[in-house]
Formats: sequence, structure tokens, C-alpha cells
Amino acid sequence: MVNLPVYMDNNATTACDPRVLEAMLPYFSNLYGNAASRSHAFGWQAEEAVDIGRAQVASLVGADPKEIVFTSGATEAVNLAIKGVFESYSSKGNHIIAVATEHKAVLDTCKHLEKKGAEISLLPVNQDGLLDLLILEAAIRPTTILIAVMFANNEVGVIQPIKEISAIARKNNIIFFSDASQAAGKVNVDVNQFGVDLLAFSAHKMYGPKGIGALYVRRKNPRVKLIAQMDGGGHERNMRSGTLNVPAIVGFGKACVIAKKEMAEEAKRLSRLRDKLETGLLHIEHSFVNGSKLHRLPHVTNMSFDFIRGESLFLSFNKELAVSSGSACTSATLEPSYVLKALGVPENLAHSSIRFGLGRFNTEEEIDFVIEKVTRSVSVLRESSPEWVV
Repeated sequence: MVNLPVYMDNNATTACDPRVLEAMLPYFSNLYGNAASRSHAFGWQAEEAVDIGRAQVASLVGADPKEIVFTSGATEAVNLAIKGVFESYSSKGNHIIAVATEHKAVLDTCKHLEKKGAEISLLPVNQDGLLDLLILEAAIRPTTILIAVMFANNEVGVIQPIKEISAIARKNNIIFFSDASQAAGKVNVDVNQFGVDLLAFSAHKMYGPKGIGALYVRRKNPRVKLIAQMDGGGHERNMRSGTLNVPAIVGFGKACVIAKKEMAEEAKRLSRLRDKLETGLLHIEHSFVNGSKLHRLPHVTNMSFDFIRGESLFLSFNKELAVSSGSACTSATLEPSYVLKALGVPENLAHSSIRFGLGRFNTEEEIDFVIEKVTRSVSVLRESSPEWVV
């Protein structure tokens, strides 16, 4: 028996794992101290919990705990990284390179900095969603201070060639930032192995609580310096002032511990379920997978179904299936996904796309239900479409 609605929008957010919630609960009640209160036991307990959480979060991405700066989420981490570099390295240059398929947190931050004198180069991707490294090298200028390339795309799941990109950045003495919100906790993301200088990620994408994220800031080879974007009590090594969210940090740490331990097996399970879903839906005529099928996250598939409108398809799910057409941050618009447009997906197919984001709590029975539900919905909608000719 499948419990409805079936949730397959795990790229937007994930359910908090019960083990994470259990770890957090004491810090909402008995252990409620401020981690910055150094004069009594309540503060000491909170500080210890933060230290443990910081070490757990750092361990997931192969960092030193001192290199982790806690934020309110990945969006704030992205802002701190890009704006912090722009202000700190203004004497060296003002040129930032990013990719057209980046999350809005990156794109809108770059757009904001343009008003402050930044020069932004948004690089195209090929039809698989991958960045061409020759185009990247050609875009570098003497004034380039930052290259920003997301680890894995939030809409199509495409994983970029991060090692190769970091090598290019290193060769040119440019700081390399990666938004790893979708990748951390799902696949191996090691900052030293991949050569990343700044890395943003978030708890609620890996079965942790909302409202807590982290920015990894490399301390040596090179030592990255950032200008704080929030002023106050000098928390987080003067990079992000504000009272630390102790319960959320505890939850973030626990989520990272679980992810690190279970990630490899879970990736195998999810890729098997994802492939089963994809194979089942590709039996529908004029259905297509968007983005690379070789270089992508194990739990994501983005598919288009021609001769129907996406809005009609979502309505036809009748509250039995929770999926999306792309980023949760842009789900209110009727415009086709800018990510799919960047991949060269025709507008009619971009309008009929669905992002399936599988997760820890999805089952085989749910996959069977979704295949049947989507197949039936597409068939019914096409029968009433003037464009559909049998």
C-alpha cells in the first residue's frame, strides 16, 4: 500500500531524518544555552555541542573544523562567498566567472555585484549541461578573481568536472567556489580531493533541519580571505556574526554523520530506483531525459513529455504526487526553466518537464505507482491536445 501523496521533490528539500530530530530535541529544552556565553555551564554545553557539530560537518567534506563557517543556509553561504571575495580581492580585479545554469543564489548575487562594478562572465553549457573547459580557459582575464561553478545542478542533476575546473583556477591563481547544495551528502564531495577553495552546502538537502548551512573557507594553499557581510559580535571568526543556532547545528552534524556512513549504499539504491523510474517513463512516446545521463547525481532525473503543458500535467496528479518543474526558488513562474533553455531544450519540451528527485524514504512500490500515474496522466492529456495526432 502506497501512502499518498508520494514525495519526489527531494531536490527542493528533504524530510528531517528521525535520528536527526532525536539528536536536536534536547537543545530546544534542557540544553538551551547560548554558545557564546562563556561564564556558565549552559553556555559551555552549547559551545561543546557546536564544536562537535562543526567537526561532523567538516568531516563530510574533508575539511578542518576551523574552515567551517555556519550560516542560515546555502543562499547566505553563496552570498558570503561571492560578495566576500569581491570585496576582499578588489585590489586584484573585479572579474567573476560563473555558469549560465547556476542556482539563482549565484546568478542574482552576481547581478547585484554588477551594480557595484563587477564584471561578470556567464559561460554557456553544452546540451548535456556540462561546461566546456576550453571556453572556461578562454574567459579568464588578468582581472579574474573568482570562478564559481556549482558541483551538481539542482534541476537536471548534472555533475560538473570539478577537479579539472579547480586545476584551471589553481594554474591561474584564481579562487574557486562551488555551490554543493545538491551534491553534499549524496556523492563524495571532498574539498582537498577536488581542489575547492570555497564550498557552500545546506542541512535541509540531506535530511537535516532547515535554516542552517555552511561555507567552507580554505585556510591554506591558498588562504582565502573574505569580507564579512553581516556585522555584529564577531562570531564565526569574524566572518558571520549572529547567535549560533545550536539545535540546528547539532542536527546538521548528525545529518552529515548519517550521510557519510550511508551515502555509498544509498546512492546505489537510489540510482537503481531512478533508472527503473526513467526506463518506465521512457516507454511513453515522445518522452526525453534532459541533461547528461553519464555525469549526474544518483537520485535525479529530469524528463520532458511532448504535446502537453507542464501546468496541466501537474494538475492531473491530483495531489497524489509531489514533484516540480525545476528549482523551488522559481516554481511560481510559468516561464520555462532557464536551465533547460541553457541546455538548448526546445521551449515546448522545457514547458513539459518534470524533475524527479528521489530520496531516502522512497520505496520500490512508490516508483511503480509514479510510473503508472504519470503514464496515465500523459495519455489522458494528449487525447485532449489538438497537437497530438495518433
